[in-house]
Amino acid sequence: MNSTHPSPRIIATKPRDPSSQQTPAGAGGNLFTGLAREIQEAGLLRRRYTHYWVRLIAAPALLTGAITGFILLGDTWWQLFVAAGFAVLFTQIAFLGHDAAHRQIFRSGRWNDWASLIIADLFVGLSYGWWQHKHTKHHANPNKDGSDPDLDLPIIAVTPAQAARERPPIARWLIAHQGAFFFPLLLLEGIALHVSSIQRITQRAPVKRRWVEIAFLGIRIGGFVTVVFLVLSPGIAFAFLGVQLGLFGVYMGASFAPNHKGMPIVPPTARVDFLRRQVLMSRNIRGGRAVDTLMGGLNYQIEHHLFPSMPRPNLRHAAPIIAKYCAEHGVTYTQTSLLASYAIVIRYINQAGLGARDPFDCPIVADRRSI
Repeated sequence: MNSTHPSPRIIATKPRDPSSQQTPAGAGGNLFTGLAREIQEAGLLRRRYTHYWVRLIAAPALLTGAITGFILLGDTWWQLFVAAGFAVLFTQIAFLGHDAAHRQIFRSGRWNDWASLIIADLFVGLSYGWWQHKHTKHHANPNKDGSDPDLDLPIIAVTPAQAARERPPIARWLIAHQGAFFFPLLLLEGIALHVSSIQRITQRAPVKRRWVEIAFLGIRIGGFVTVVFLVLSPGIAFAFLGVQLGLFGVYMGASFAPNHKGMPIVPPTARVDFLRRQVLMSRNIRGGRAVDTLMGGLNYQIEHHLFPSMPRPNLRHAAPIIAKYCAEHGVTYTQTSLLASYAIVIRYINQAGLGARDPFDCPIVADRRSI
């Protein structure tokens, strides 16, 4: 795809209610079929083997180089800068694992599965089985109350109903002021991701290749911590892990949060066709190739949700086609800058924490929720 397509210019920081954009039964499916045909004819679903093989080779090479540099540097407080480097490296590798889990790299599902296991479990220390179970539900019903697990967060309330739950006084105070604590709370996200991964593979819930994941996570988490304490004195070692896990959590959370938080939340009983379900509840982040790299392609959230198996480098080429198609069919295509998206997210969760009505809900949604 060349650059002759106009870049998307549709900017909506206050998206329309999905219920007001529904079409007669069957029309939504036909609407997506037309778009899928355009994307297929543009060749944007073809594999990008060179792109991914370069990254699959670079990931272990960079990780090996980083560990070697860490060992050679020795016991010094300068290692805290190395810890920050590890946080960035692990997040970038996690983005590659995300691509493999969505079948973007290989045609073979088995090859993608093993790539995901090695990348997520052995390189990053996150369970592929846990992520797959959670993320599949999210993709099926983004921002649907009661169906999207990304709406059920342990600390932050994203709906007024969640904010109204019975909690200890300190928890209620934190929820009421959660916007101010959003980014500081992300410092704990790295630990939470590792804990959730371990819980998933050690509980009775079905996990494919459980023992492979247990072995890989044991090697990655146990081995990394052991190397850190062998090279560094205890004080520096704890500080190193704190910086690495904290910044890893901030980077991961800051990459995923702008995509859906602050977009319309769909009532459990609402029925929205596939194209609108994915487009209206997702937000793109503009900013060029720098943002593409920084966010691992997650800035093209609309394109990714419509075509999860589309290779990451093709998303930027699909964006103008999809934006144009949505404009032609009256479907709101939302995009904004990275900083503006964070402002939207913080404003939204602040109002949700105070129990206020969703600022992006229109009266139609409110009426539906009251039924």
